[in-house]
Amino acid sequence: MQKFLSFHLLQSFLFLNFCLGSSIPKENDPTSCGKFQLQPPFLSSSNLNGPFPLNHMILCRSQKLYFRTSIGVFPISKIDYTTKTLIISNFLSSSHHFVSPSLLSSGLPSPPHLINSLLLFNCSNPTKPITESAHNCPKIVALQNQDEEQISQKVSCLIFEDLGKLQESFHPNDLKCSHFRRVYRNSSDVELKNGYKLGTSISFDIPDHVPNLCHECEKPDGHCGVGLRCICHVLECKDKVFSKGGIVRPGGKILISLMAVFVVIIISM
Repeated sequence: MQKFLSFHLLQSFLFLNFCLGSSIPKENDPTSCGKFQLQPPFLSSSNLNGPFPLNHMILCRSQKLYFRTSIGVFPISKIDYTTKTLIISNFLSSSHHFVSPSLLSSGLPSPPHLINSLLLFNCSNPTKPITESAHNCPKIVALQNQDEEQISQKVSCLIFEDLGKLQESFHPNDLKCSHFRRVYRNSSDVELKNGYKLGTSISFDIPDHVPNLCHECEKPDGHCGVGLRCICHVLECKDKVFSKGGIVRPGGKILISLMAVFVVIIISM
């Protein structure tokens, strides 16, 4: 009787596993992902003869597009195929979850006409040099859509304007800052008439780059950030998702498969 019930339980698990597998979209080489229309170089067919498999630079999961790195994936909010630039949306503003923008883009070409900056809040120990300071945070365009009560609590900010001079080892805790925002602006907007926008700009103008950028990843002290390392060494890419709730790891379907195996073991006992 026990084996009979276990057999039917196994059938149920296998059926559920099949349904989940059938409901998951085939995202091996999609031509679209949510609001994004994917174009070369993000299609597998466009990377057959190139040294840089840029189709591995992005990941489409549940119709959400992500930028892949060797430490995880980060949500993408915009792709500009004309300037060959993508924007990583703002995420995890607490200093406890800091990932340096320099670490994300190190070794990659600089985005054309865009400057990445780092906005730091409530720094109680600003002893290190800061390019520019801003004391009226609510007027910064990048914060206009933030919660007003949250903004009112941020009485001061500091700006790292040139991230090319920011060491990858820098952390907001070095200055005892409570929060941060990754922001970018147009390089021609010297007077900041359009202000900063939330996010980090990443260039994917790589295929014809000379010298080969991947050579930096072979040097002990080479300029090879987590984004470039994922492009040059695809097996090192990590697909965990950085989100407001922390790190999300895929595994629902695997869990069900393991449960089915567990039932098989019970039957054989």
